[in-house]
Formats: sequence, structure tokens, C-alpha cells
Amino acid sequence: MAEELTPETPEEDEQPIKQRKNGLYPGVSDELAENMTTGWADTELRDLEPVAQAAQTAARRAALSARFPGERLVIPAGNLKTRSNDTEYSFRASTEYAYLTGDQTEDGVLVLEPEGEGHRATIHLLPRSDRANGEFWLSGQGELWVGRRHSLTEAEQLYGVPASDVRELPDRLREATGPVRVVRGHDAGIEAALTDKVTAERDEELRVFLSEARLVKDDFEIGELQKACDATARGFEDVVKVLDKAQATSERYIEGTFFLRARVEGNDVGYGTIAAAGPHACTLHWVRNDGPVRSGDLLLLDAGVETTTLYTADVTRTLPVNGRYTDIQRKIYDAVYEAQEAGIAAVRPGAKYRDFHDAAQHVLAEKLVEWGLVEGPVERVLELGLQRRWTLHGTGHMLGMDVHDCAAARTESYVDGTLEPGMCLTVEPGLYFQADDLTVPEEYRGIGVRIEDDILVTEDGNRNLSAALPRRADEVEAWMAGLRG
Repeated sequence: MAEELTPETPEEDEQPIKQRKNGLYPGVSDELAENMTTGWADTELRDLEPVAQAAQTAARRAALSARFPGERLVIPAGNLKTRSNDTEYSFRASTEYAYLTGDQTEDGVLVLEPEGEGHRATIHLLPRSDRANGEFWLSGQGELWVGRRHSLTEAEQLYGVPASDVRELPDRLREATGPVRVVRGHDAGIEAALTDKVTAERDEELRVFLSEARLVKDDFEIGELQKACDATARGFEDVVKVLDKAQATSERYIEGTFFLRARVEGNDVGYGTIAAAGPHACTLHWVRNDGPVRSGDLLLLDAGVETTTLYTADVTRTLPVNGRYTDIQRKIYDAVYEAQEAGIAAVRPGAKYRDFHDAAQHVLAEKLVEWGLVEGPVERVLELGLQRRWTLHGTGHMLGMDVHDCAAARTESYVDGTLEPGMCLTVEPGLYFQADDLTVPEEYRGIGVRIEDDILVTEDGNRNLSAALPRRADEVEAWMAGLRG
């Protein structure tokens, strides 16, 4: 990694750009500084087409405007976060900002200013790095170091809203009058500028509205979720083809293999990949992925590709590493499959959100009673939640731009709500028998199984967006055999 000449971008054009401590160059000569200001071609991009979701983002902003008339609304993208010393984590724009703009650049802020009976939207961004003061080549966030930013004019063409220099925004917000709301937790500088103008309660109402707005997906979002699921299916195929290499190394090989697909076909993984082999499958969010992959064990792979527009899949398959389930593995797998079938069948418009969870849990409780692991009747087990020793988690959640989408929605709109066409949720029952669980026969211990699919509520029922991946045990075995030749 090349050594930058400076660690930071100046806040004002006239501010001198700082030199890095212990840098090899002690300074910049006047002659070099002058040389770097000239001889550059015009690279402005003209006649840009709007982003694919421009019509949808405009409709979303209109709905937001209608909900909060007469109020200034501030939605930040967020800032870069330091990983260590002078390196940063990869930036991922806040969901609220990307949902309303289609933009994904750091430091961006969408502001809706009250105007007439509605609002005037402006997207505040960093303009292209300045060539007059040397920022573009001296600053660690300059164009020659991290790549070209869009000009403000280009941004207006892409996102369909006027663009302004974000560096001027804090002062404008400090001087603002009238009611203001901000989406918190993404940009400390913007929040500081509004500190005496906002309240936590009012800001939470804004966050809740934007969360609930995403409960029902539009056609663009459904298409992106399908893309995410299709790419995820190809990522699972990639993993099956290299299970021999994973056995020679570790779960990290599986994680890395899937990550390659996510980066080639999308933006990233939508969440930390769970590549849990053997007893690690009993750890619900096993993301260390540093354990062995052994023939005869199961691999629980929970992974999702995030598209370039930030919609993520969330799919789980539990695969026999050697391609064949043992009798006890298949017994447990088939029980989870039966529970998932019951859960998926309960997903339809007009159904209560909780119905799919209840249907799947009923099947799992029946199996646990049947196997003698817990005393019945089944209704007693469910009432007391006794099945949760071996299943623990809920059977699914909303899915979209966040893997656990719409998380800030009101309970009455989400888990106590009713399913509508356009909602997308996961159905993911599981059974997990910990390696040290003395309440179950030894043959069960260390086996964890989860099957998860992404289900779209349709006008007449549901559609499995991740149906490209087989689920039934015999189909999984045949699919793996075909991929491995």
C-alpha cells in the first residue's frame, strides 16, 4: 500500500494540507505544486443517465415529504470509519440515505427543506477534489489516492436532485430555524450542528417511518432481491466445487470462495458469512470460520450476496461435506425441512406475520416430543417454549437493504402485523444439538441444521426467490454429486 503524503482532507480550500509524520518527502516545492495544477484534461462526464432506481427514490422522498410537512429532514450517508491508524473500513452508506437517493458515497447528506406544501430536496456531497490547492494529489482522500468523485453537476444528473457542497452544510444547519429531524448514528458532525434543534423522540419517529416504508418492496427492489438470490445460489455452487480444498485448509476457504462471488457479482456480502462445519453449526452466528472441515460432518453455510444497489440475500443450506447424509444427520435434516415447508406454506397475503413462525415451531416441537427429547404434549412444549433449547431463534425476519430489514418498525406493523404482497422475509427453522448437551443421545450431539430461503409475498401466495438451490435431502445429494462430477 502506497504511503500517502498527508492523512486528511482540508476542510477549507485555504487550509494548508498537512504532511504525514515520518513521510519520506519533507515537503512540496513551489515548482512541483505549480506543475501539478496544470496539464490536466477535462474529464467531466456529460449526458449521464439517471440511476436505475431514480423514479423509485423520487417516490420515496415524496412519501417522506407527505409524512412530515413543514419540517426540515436530514438523512446522512455516514462517514469513513478508521480500522487501524490510517486505514479505513470499506464504506457502506446508511440504508436510509441509499434508499432515498440511490447514492452510496461517504459524507453525503440528503436534506429536505420545507417549501410550499412540500419539500425541496438537495443532496449534499463532497465535490471533486480541488486541483488548485493540491488536494487531489496531496490529500489521503484525494482523487489520485482513492479515485475520482462525481462532480456536483454529475450527481444532479445521476440522482435527479440538486447537489451542493456538503462542507458548507453544517453552518447552514446551525443557522436553521423551524422543526428539524435527523437520522442519528451516522454522522457525528451533522448531529453536532443540530444538537439544539432536535429531540431523540422526534428523530426516532423519522427512523421508524423510514423503516416501515421498506416493509413492502417495489418492483425495483424485488428485482434486486432476485438478483441477490441468484448470485447467492452461484456462490453456493462455487463452495460445493471446492469442498476438497476446504478440507485441506479450513472454513476460511469456504468463506473466501463465497466472498469472491459476492465481490464479482455484487457489492459485498450482505453480512458476515457463517461457514460452520461440524459442531460449529450449533453456534448460530459462527463467523470466526477458522475450524476444520471434515468428511462425515455437516457444513452449515449461511451467506448472502449484496447487490451493487445494497439489497442482500440471506440463504442457508446444511450440506454433508462428503456429499451424503448419515442416517442421524438425515433424520434431523428432514425434520427441519418439514418445519420449513410448513413455515413457507403459511406465508401468504392476509396471514399474520407470526403464522409462519408458529407453523414451523409446531413441527419442530412435534419431532422433539416424538424423539423423546422433551415431554409432551406439543401444546405444553410450545406454551413453555421448551423447544427453544434446541431451536432457540425465531423462524425468520424481514429482508431487504439490511439483512434484518425494517428493524426499527413498530411492533404492531412488523411482528404483530399482517403480511402484504411485496413483503419479503426469510423462513429459516433450525435444530441445534450442542456437543456438550447431556440431555440428548450422544449421536445427536454436535449436529446443527438450518435451512433458510427468501420468500416474497405475492398476490396469491408466495414465491421462493432462492428456489434455485435444492432443499430436500435427496435433491441436495444429487445436486452436490453433479457439481463435483
